[in-house]
Amino acid sequence: MPCQCDIQEDFKLEMSSHPHSMRQVVNIIIAVERLKHIKEIAPGKICEDALLSFFLENVIEERMVNVAPTYNKTRQTLQCTVCDKYKKTLVQSNKQSDPLHLKAVTLSAGTMQYKVQFSMSTYISSATPKDAQPVCLEISNSNLYLACTQSDGSSPALILKEVKGPLNTIKTDDPNGNDSLLFFRKETGTAYNTFESVKFPGWFITTAFDDWEKVEMYQRPTERIPDFTLEDQKLIRT
Repeated sequence: MPCQCDIQEDFKLEMSSHPHSMRQVVNIIIAVERLKHIKEIAPGKICEDALLSFFLENVIEERMVNVAPTYNKTRQTLQCTVCDKYKKTLVQSNKQSDPLHLKAVTLSAGTMQYKVQFSMSTYISSATPKDAQPVCLEISNSNLYLACTQSDGSSPALILKEVKGPLNTIKTDDPNGNDSLLFFRKETGTAYNTFESVKFPGWFITTAFDDWEKVEMYQRPTERIPDFTLEDQKLIRT
């Protein structure tokens, strides 16, 4: 049996110490005036449900809440090496280099051991664009990940970032900067892949046409090469 309240009783307006916007104040004043109008035209008792409905329609504001996208790691990891479309292979710079970085080199038959082996972890998120797969690219058997970062207002740059931990969940604007590790992998044509930074949309991993040049982030269109093939693939499920 629904409860009833007496509309004849006076409504009490209490002042709160919490700050309100001008729009909220105006809404409250309008609601109070409408309550007075109801009191004039509907003497007697009204049901609690009707009064609740009134407040929902006239007092409570709907507010959109922006939730930062979350990327959750799947159980699939793809081990592979990476070549650009002109068959230059990604290799790691000399360990004495400061900082460490990747280069693209045309390898001969006797130098294949210099290929960088990647462990490409895949992620799922509701914020993923169509035909794209969020991934992290780790150099296998290390704590080094490809990361797209920016400092002092400069253009986004590709670095090798040392990260410890499983990275099971990554949030946009992660306080540790782990969202810089995420790239949208997208297949183009039948064989090629592009890697676009999640943190800096429009910036892609690219190589130069010449050998021994650094692998860098560039915006498209660019004269550099953004298309890659994944070689020596091995799918691992955990």
